Amino acid sequence: MIERINFFGIPHGVHYLGYVVPLACAAILVWRLYVRAGLWWKVGRPDRRWDHPATRLRRLLQYGVAQVKVLRQPYAGFMHVAIAWGFFVFFLGTAFATIDADFVRFLRGPAYLGFKIVLDLFTALALVGIVLAAYRRFVQRPERLTRNGVFGFMLVMVFLVVLTGLVTESLRLAAVAREPGLQPGWRPALGWWTPVGWGTAQLWLKAGLVPEVIDRLHLGMWLGHVGLVGLFFVTLPITPLLHIVTGPLNIFFSAIDRPRGRLAPAAPTEGNGSGGPAGTLRDFTWAQLMQGDACTECGRCQDVCPAHGAGLALSPKKTILAMRDSLAAAGKAIRANGGGVGHPAPAFVGDVVEDKAAWACTTCRACATECPVLIEHVDTIVDMRRYLLTQQRADNQLTTALSHLRRYGNSFGKSDKQRAKWTASLDFRIKDLRKEPARTLWFVGDYASYSATLTEATLATARVFRQAGMDFGLLYDAERNAGNDVRRTGEEGLFELLAQKNVSGMARCRFEEIVTTDPHTYNTLKNEYSWDGRRVPIYHYSEVLDRALRDGGLSPRRRLGYAVTYHDPCYLGRYNDVYDAPRRVIEALGCRLIEMPRNRDRALCCGAGGGRIWMDESGIRERPSESRVREAAALDGVQCLVVACPKDLTMYRDAVKTAGMEGRIVVKDLIELVEEATREEGTGQRGDEPA
Repeated sequence: MIERINFFGIPHGVHYLGYVVPLACAAILVWRLYVRAGLWWKVGRPDRRWDHPATRLRRLLQYGVAQVKVLRQPYAGFMHVAIAWGFFVFFLGTAFATIDADFVRFLRGPAYLGFKIVLDLFTALALVGIVLAAYRRFVQRPERLTRNGVFGFMLVMVFLVVLTGLVTESLRLAAVAREPGLQPGWRPALGWWTPVGWGTAQLWLKAGLVPEVIDRLHLGMWLGHVGLVGLFFVTLPITPLLHIVTGPLNIFFSAIDRPRGRLAPAAPTEGNGSGGPAGTLRDFTWAQLMQGDACTECGRCQDVCPAHGAGLALSPKKTILAMRDSLAAAGKAIRANGGGVGHPAPAFVGDVVEDKAAWACTTCRACATECPVLIEHVDTIVDMRRYLLTQQRADNQLTTALSHLRRYGNSFGKSDKQRAKWTASLDFRIKDLRKEPARTLWFVGDYASYSATLTEATLATARVFRQAGMDFGLLYDAERNAGNDVRRTGEEGLFELLAQKNVSGMARCRFEEIVTTDPHTYNTLKNEYSWDGRRVPIYHYSEVLDRALRDGGLSPRRRLGYAVTYHDPCYLGRYNDVYDAPRRVIEALGCRLIEMPRNRDRALCCGAGGGRIWMDESGIRERPSESRVREAAALDGVQCLVVACPKDLTMYRDAVKTAGMEGRIVVKDLIELVEEATREEGTGQRGDEPA
């Protein structure tokens, strides 16, 4: 027979404190959460986030319950899941046990035994997780974690809540074992189903405590446990533990109506309908304000941020937390003044978050990729940049580049007549799509068209496309910058102008698909252009090369045999999930691919994105591109760093020089390896071969 363990040593009526105290404190918790959430909606702009409930629920289960992003890091992942799931099962089990004891007895037979062992083991799991968290925070002390006494208080409180629950259970078991008439050493059958609780009970049994003492200890421990649960509920809204509630909310209400590569639209502004800046809290959406409260302060975003790693002012974590802290400080006053309508709101950009922090972002999206609660840092930072541009608070280099783009359609400030000047070096003619149709439109992009250091790679692309039998053409001087980085500097109006000109130019041409060598162009053409109802397939050239090699359009004439590593461009990989095509191309050429420690969606940004390639680099400790080439050069036997982006080719070849890596590693575009492997002997240019 299995003994059911309920209340021992608790006077009649006193056990109702187990309902009154937690429920009263939970009511306080709900009220404080309601007040806090009211600030999001009354201060922030409207944002529709109630659509697609089934998809939102699936994401909540994936990221909030299964916590797949948390588990991307083994130690921290196991630690957090142990605490989260252990604590959740502990609380749920306590509630079930209380209901079963006082109201409806539904835990019977095998169900009761299964309940007891699950609750017992998850209680132990929670304690293990808390100990691991304490070791990590106070012994290992990684730089990315917030350091203050609040976190110590949180860990101690949660530990004591779980520990007092376990000790209370062990005292109940000890009370059963000490009942009169039982032989010393007798073990209740239930002890086999609560191994941790029964093991703890041995402390009281071996101490020789009499039943009366055990009952008093049980009462004191139970009262302490009830009080700690109440304290947990009351303090939760004012500690980082608030993310227990707001994290799942943020996951559920995260953006699902647009692909990752499409930036959130600018807020409409009175008069012109676009380009809305975000200079105060009121200029952000309620969902963005919620993100501040949802932040877990884990620092994963900061850890992977190339700007932070380079010593610049940006910390994605601190930027999001600044919204939380500012809302807490100013939200009540804003709400008292009519929810922000017709009343000034405190400045945010410039006063709370420095201008230079907003401009440091490369929009690589590494932060959002790592965030376990799906915070979209890039959208918020770009909103800040939109405000800074309206205030003319940008560095001179960026202002000059934007001026060139507005006047010439390219950041180099060169005539559009020179855009296809590089074609003069070819011994064949590339079709002009404005005059004759072709199957493929090659959207070349600014850097591949105008940069003299990239001319050979651009010519190699044309030669390989021709060798593959592709029917392709150009827009020639009708092409403009695609606008991906323009938009991410905050210049929404200029982006719309460039996009309209490109779409208008392409509308007069006949083609079936678009290919580009530039991942930035690829992203914005694929995800952000309206196309006036016309839609064509858009490919990165690595996808086209992969297709040609598999279909026989291209056939390697020699196996290169190089040991190479490959850099995943942010706008190809993290934004658009194109990881395998370039790797298949590399392997098809007979190269041995050695992955860098940071690869695929964890790849380090080169530092050029988000318009950073047009900005001043003063104050940088070490450029991300220099850090990346050091990482590549440190790989045993690697001869070549392969890139698949014109900006990467520019950044990394320059970094090889500034980092003193010349002679140790060569940077090559993917197309250069393809041409070397597929050309006939004695034709073309070889360039620098890997050492």
